[in-house]
Amino acid sequence: MSVKKDPSGRRSIQVEVEVPGTPEDVWRAIATGPGISSWFVPCTSEEKAGGQLVCTFGPGMDSAATITVWEPGKRFVAEGDLGMPGSPKVATEWTVEARSGGTCIVRVVHSLFASTDDWDNQLDGLEQGWPAYFRILRIYMERFKGLPCEQVQRIGFSKESEAQAWQKFGGPDGGLALVSAAPGQRWSTPAGLPRAAGVVDTLGKGSHKHTVLLRLDEPLPGTAYIGAFSCGGMVMLCVSLYLYGEGAKAAAERAGPGWQQWMSERFPMPEMG
Repeated sequence: MSVKKDPSGRRSIQVEVEVPGTPEDVWRAIATGPGISSWFVPCTSEEKAGGQLVCTFGPGMDSAATITVWEPGKRFVAEGDLGMPGSPKVATEWTVEARSGGTCIVRVVHSLFASTDDWDNQLDGLEQGWPAYFRILRIYMERFKGLPCEQVQRIGFSKESEAQAWQKFGGPDGGLALVSAAPGQRWSTPAGLPRAAGVVDTLGKGSHKHTVLLRLDEPLPGTAYIGAFSCGGMVMLCVSLYLYGEGAKAAAERAGPGWQQWMSERFPMPEMG
């Protein structure tokens, strides 16, 4: 854990990545709804101070924040709840810093004020979650910058342990055959799922060890982020396909129902209330 603690009570974590592109290109990718949706989760953004930034992590799982600082091309800050009821407000600051050679540093800082260590694990979780998404951002800027993007985002839930759920979700027996994946390995969906294929890019680490990032070439060029995450006493199973190009919308519409059926049969949404 690398939570920084100031005498004032401010606690923060910082994550950054270097990506190719001009500051204008990078700003569009990290500060606009279509841009963010091309590498993170579906998002809408009112691009101004006082506007709302809303990210959707699944059905009924919207995370809303208010933009408090807006400096186009350079920096913006959005403030919202850390997550669970009773949690403190967290300020998320995004900056773009140009470097020589046609690249930029993208930096995100999450900070909050607290008198105890109660929320440090949540900050640590944010810190460990960004590297995979920043890898998707880098691939997007390298290969797909400016192309239309459509996501196929599907989630399910399990009451088993994370390791058990991942074995069922990503294992070879009725799962996605990703448990024993290695970087560079060729992969494709098993029978019963819409066709998707590509190469394993990276494997998860730390608290997100049950995850795999893939570079897709079918049904279209793109990426896929697949994994199991502990979430509020349950385990959330996630599939996010990022498809790029003029045919992305049609490809996503074809693939979505099949993935939905597969997830619903194996990992149904829990009953609420």
